[in-house]
Amino acid sequence: MENLWYVAGTIFQLWMSVVVFFIMLPAMFGLSLGVTEVYIQVLVKILEWATLRIQRGQQEQPSAPIPLHTGIIERVGGSMEEEMWQLRCSRPEAAGAFCLSDGVYFCMKGLESIVEDQVTQRFSSEELASWNLLTRTNQNFYYISLRLTIIWGLGVFVRYCVLLPFRIALASTGISWLVIGTCVVGFLPESSAKNWLSELVHLTCYRICARGLSATIHYHNKENRPQKGGICVANHTTPIDVVILANDGCYAMVGQTHGGLLGILQKSMVRSCPHVWFERSEMKDRNTVTRRLRHHVAAKTKLPILIFPEGTCVNNTSVMMFKKGSFEIGGTIYPVAIKYDRRFGDAFWNSSKYNMVSYLLRTMTSWAIVVNVWYLPPMTIQDGEDAAQFANRVKSVIAHQGGLLDLAWDGGLKRYKVKDSLKEEQQKMYSNIIVGQNHIRNTKTCSETREDQ
Repeated sequence: MENLWYVAGTIFQLWMSVVVFFIMLPAMFGLSLGVTEVYIQVLVKILEWATLRIQRGQQEQPSAPIPLHTGIIERVGGSMEEEMWQLRCSRPEAAGAFCLSDGVYFCMKGLESIVEDQVTQRFSSEELASWNLLTRTNQNFYYISLRLTIIWGLGVFVRYCVLLPFRIALASTGISWLVIGTCVVGFLPESSAKNWLSELVHLTCYRICARGLSATIHYHNKENRPQKGGICVANHTTPIDVVILANDGCYAMVGQTHGGLLGILQKSMVRSCPHVWFERSEMKDRNTVTRRLRHHVAAKTKLPILIFPEGTCVNNTSVMMFKKGSFEIGGTIYPVAIKYDRRFGDAFWNSSKYNMVSYLLRTMTSWAIVVNVWYLPPMTIQDGEDAAQFANRVKSVIAHQGGLLDLAWDGGLKRYKVKDSLKEEQQKMYSNIIVGQNHIRNTKTCSETREDQ
């Protein structure tokens, strides 16, 4: 029995030595031993082989079900106005005018929205076209070959029995150090030394937490990193976005106060860093929120504010409407585009389906978190531009850089009903299409188009 305890103690000491000297210490100083990069390269080779094996298996087994694509309806690029204009131009007579047959087009669009709208599918995990050996990322998994099944079984063992213990140890260490470190720094008097120590503690702990997710982060255009006194806005996929961005710089977080473990973290962090936490009652008072944020931005020595204007997590396929409140504060906006590589794991947090613990467990049992972060040039509001227009301009820039769809829909539709103002806006758009605004211009253009043909 004593020999058994001796062996167990030796294994534990060896395991902790590996964690501390080969993972934790390099993470504290922002260094990498190259192990994660090699691990990602091996994963890419295995996933490429698995994809080829699945394709060959489908050819050898014609009766096997074919994986479904992520979209049911194939939509042609372009707006409804352009499609309706082309439809009316194709008629031999009364070009550009409304016809009763136009109702068929609107019925088709209505059925498409019922079957597959542009909103609800942004709040569910997207199925991969090719299986990445994680059963939860493709519901069409079926038996292909013994070799592929063995590889999948080995992957389950590695993820749950090897990687998961390391990741839990690192994440627990990073979170506990963050609580202890920020509390200790919080007792120091206000000075430049306190600010330096606070940034050091935050950077160190966030980097350890990132290693606990096997995160491989590629930062682009670092010369555009947010500066003090500015506002950093980014698309939002997961709470891990904070960890990803905070690995390359410190930010002042903005959000609502919570209870439990998250509340403990918030209370400890605000002791050493000027984070902006609001009570639930204050969040409903836009003037109070705006006043506190303007006061923070006015102090050019304070850390840049990190805000996710979508207000909810989207599945990293699109960018939804930015709330204009973040753009009414004034100051310089630093846009940041975040794009996760879903081949190695799904980073999207479906908060209506999974609680935080379940989500973190799913993330830690994925292969890895591979993400690209683009720092975009700073932007300021232009003359004659209101906050909503400025928010849309910033959103378009982020969507274009990240290769995401630029949607005008409010992410709040995830939990709330459609606002009457949004309904009226859509009704006006349909009315303009039916009546045919710029009717004379459209008719002339249609005639010229026929002559060209």
